[in-house]
Parts: sequence; C-alpha cells; structure tokens
Amino acid sequence: MIIVYHQNNRIVKVEAKTKDVFSEKKSIAEGLIEIAKKFPNDLIIWSHISLEPYLNIEKINEIFHQDKVMASYNLAPNSFISDSIGYVDSSPFLKINKKASYPTWMMSSNVGGINASILLLLKNQIKTDENFDYFLNSIAKLGMSLGLLCYSDPKLLKDCTEIFPKHKEDKYLLFKFVKQHYKTRWVFLLFLDLFLYKRTWAICPFLMCFFQKNRHLNEDTFHQIETKSKNIVIEEGTIDVIIPTIGRKKYLYDTLKDLSVQTFLPLNIVIVEQNPVQDSITELDYILNENWSFQIKHIFTHQTGACNARNLALKEVKSEWVFMADDDIRIEPDFLEKTFHVIEKEGFQQITLGCYQPDYPSHKKINQKIQWGSFGSGCSIVKVKNIKTLSYNMSFEFGYGEDGDFGTQLRNLGHDILYSPQPEILHLKAPIGGFRTKHIQAWADEKVQPKPSPTVMLYKVLHLTQEQIDGYCTILFFKYYRVQKIKNPIRYYSSYKKQWKKSQFWANKLNTKK
Repeated sequence: MIIVYHQNNRIVKVEAKTKDVFSEKKSIAEGLIEIAKKFPNDLIIWSHISLEPYLNIEKINEIFHQDKVMASYNLAPNSFISDSIGYVDSSPFLKINKKASYPTWMMSSNVGGINASILLLLKNQIKTDENFDYFLNSIAKLGMSLGLLCYSDPKLLKDCTEIFPKHKEDKYLLFKFVKQHYKTRWVFLLFLDLFLYKRTWAICPFLMCFFQKNRHLNEDTFHQIETKSKNIVIEEGTIDVIIPTIGRKKYLYDTLKDLSVQTFLPLNIVIVEQNPVQDSITELDYILNENWSFQIKHIFTHQTGACNARNLALKEVKSEWVFMADDDIRIEPDFLEKTFHVIEKEGFQQITLGCYQPDYPSHKKINQKIQWGSFGSGCSIVKVKNIKTLSYNMSFEFGYGEDGDFGTQLRNLGHDILYSPQPEILHLKAPIGGFRTKHIQAWADEKVQPKPSPTVMLYKVLHLTQEQIDGYCTILFFKYYRVQKIKNPIRYYSSYKKQWKKSQFWANKLNTKK
C-alpha cells in the first residue's frame, strides 16, 4: 500500500517502500500515474495532509476488498460537482448517505484510494487533469458503467472532526463535465433547467463547453483485472426462495420444477398465493400432491398486491440467503450454484441477475457486472441479515417504484447491489391470472389526472435530489407533449402544471399514509 499526501494541488509526502517516488512539480494526477508505474500491483491511498492522523488503516482491506474498488470520502458540506448535475443525471448515486458506504461516482480528493492497476489501464484514456477532484470524478463517472466499483465510505477516517470548506459553484466546470461525460443533448437541457429553476443565464459556460471533447473508455477496459474479493460473504451457504403468485398455476409449477433439480438445492420455498375472491381456496394442489426436494411454506391470502405478498414471505425466511423470484421464470439446473460462485468471487451480499424475456434482443442486454441503480424483486439474491429491518413500502402497492425503493433502502444501510448478466433468468411474462381484479387508485376520479403516476413521484421525492426532480419534470414535459391531445403549447403548459401539482399532492398523501 502506498499513501500519498497532498496539499495545494501538489503531492507533499509519500509513504512507500522506496524514496524519491514523486515529483513536487507535477500535478497530483500525474504523480499518481508515476507512482502506479513503479508499484503496479499496489493500492494507492490519497489524503489531504491535514487528515494524516485520522486515516483508518485497519479498515483499508475491508473497503478495498477487490482490485476494482475505488472509494473516497468528502468532508466538505457539498460535492465538487455542483448539485445542478441532477438536472442531467437521474441515478440514485447523487443523493449520498454519508453515514454509510454508498455507491457513487462523486469522488473527493480529501481522502480515498484506487488500485495502481486501474490507473495504468486509464493513463492513455483519461487526461491527467490539473484539478485532482476533476480527475477523480472523471475516472469514476466513466468507469462505473463499465464495472469499476465506486463508493463514498466514511470508514476511510476514524475520529475525524475536520470539516473542509464548501466547494464554490463553478458553472464553467459543470458544463465542461456534462459535455465530456454525457451525450451533448444534456448540455442544452442543463442550460434550460438552470434558467427555469434557478433563473440563471449560463450563456458563456454553455458556449465554452463545446470546445471540450467527449471522454470515453473502451468497453473492455477493466476485463483484464482479475476479480477475487477478500470478503468472506458465504458462511452457512443455505438459501430460501420466496415467490408471490396469483392465478399462474402452470407457470409456478414449472418454476418449482426448475428449483427442484438445482445442483445447489434451496432449503425452503415460501409461496404467497393471492386470490381476491372471498371463500375461494387454493388451486395449487401439486404442493401437497407431489414430493418435493425442499420444504414448501404455503401462505394463502385474499389480499392482493406484490408488496404485501413479499413482506409476508420475507417474514418466513430461515436461511442465510434468499432468492426473491417471480412465478413465471425458468432457470437452468446450475443457476443457484453459478450465482453463489459470482457472489463469492465478487464479495457482494446483494446481487440482481440478468432477467429477460425470450425475444429480448441480445444487443440490448447489459453484459457488464456493474453497480445496479435499482433492484429486481423477482430476480435477486440477498443476504437475509441485511434486510431483517426492511420491508416493501406499502405506499407503492399497485403502482410503480417499489423495486427502486427497496434497493435504495438497502444502499442507505451500506449494502451495495451488484448486477450480474450471468447466470441469466428467462422471464416468460405470463398472462395475468384470470381472477385478478383491476385495482382502482384513489385518484382515479380526479378531474385533473396526476402526471406522472403518484407512486413514481413518491419514489423521486423520497430518494432523489430537488434538481433531479426538476430535471425529470422538464423531460416529461417534452415527452408527454408528443402523446397527449392538447397541441396548443400554452394550453398544454397550463394543463401539465396542474397534472404535476396533482401528482405531488397524491405523492405527499401516500407518503404520510405509509
């Protein structure tokens, strides 16, 4: 491990195996590359010189448990990149919970670390910016979508009471970053949103950013980095499966058959069967009539809804791990065995698997292991102890957003979610069961119908920044215009504002009801 201390945008001290490993005349980014060349297999930690007494060396191996991890911690009250980045970035990686390890590309020069092998892969692809913060944010933003694991982690420091000055708002830097790291259309939306919501005409930053070249990394940049986590995440190695179901007797049977021939057998299957018809009984006769290679806990309820069904099922889980499945999936016999190999290798305790319909185009599939911005309630395996205090928010019942909400609950507790394209799940998207009744939402009779759906708005209110919400409002305004009937722009704008406010009203009502 090499520790690099810096001050005033220059390296001032290095703790390494040999002396004379850096030049005081070079930028910090250039200095790190030079150090990486001399120590290509080492972890490089950077720290402001004032934080030297607070470095938490004991936690370094836990944080950097594999070579693809990049982590930092920001002691300033705001991020280096302006909050206005929310106008163009809708991911859950901006609203950082600084009390826990949290996935984000928003890096800080205060303290952090990266493996030298990563820097060497990037040295010819990313410019070594004079501004160290910009360099770090650029690496993380480009790398995160290609498998670089990026975090804000308070465990990098211990007993630290230092507070760094607030970063100054720099619109030139903001527009430059957006132009270099996003599609060009986002520059125009950023310019528009700054005027609409902050009454700022950023004309010069807008024009100057077009002199900047877009930055890209090769798709296979990190493929040559061997993944072998130091984390021991599998102890007992037992797993239960939960399956909510409604009116899909045949499809559920096929799913159970696939589970019964797994090379790594689950111990228990928890099935929550829903039927809204009063006095009805179960149609799943094969649960008792056939012999199964696992225990089946069958819950029958007249209350419909996926959130309620999953909450009921999670209370019955007994094993170390749980596979949260849908009732219309097909999996290969070695699915669970292969998934545990991925979990062990990557050192993750939450994993969402690739889950696609039979006719889904292969070129549209995500083929990289990446930090996932959502959560798949029907295609994920999770360590049970991490979700003991969690439940599906019933405010999302019969709406949209419960998956993303559950995933954000996990992240806020310090539990990151990995997406893995393999082993893949086949999702049949079976027809809706014959006895389902259409749920009538509370706002169905409103004269002004909410736009977006109040549950979508609720997710955004709970988990995104105000700039992200405002940015979504602008995008939806243009998208919705193409499909609705009012073609007079002024009348449409007036109507859209009313629908947006109605959505906010119902989202707040749902939030107070939960």
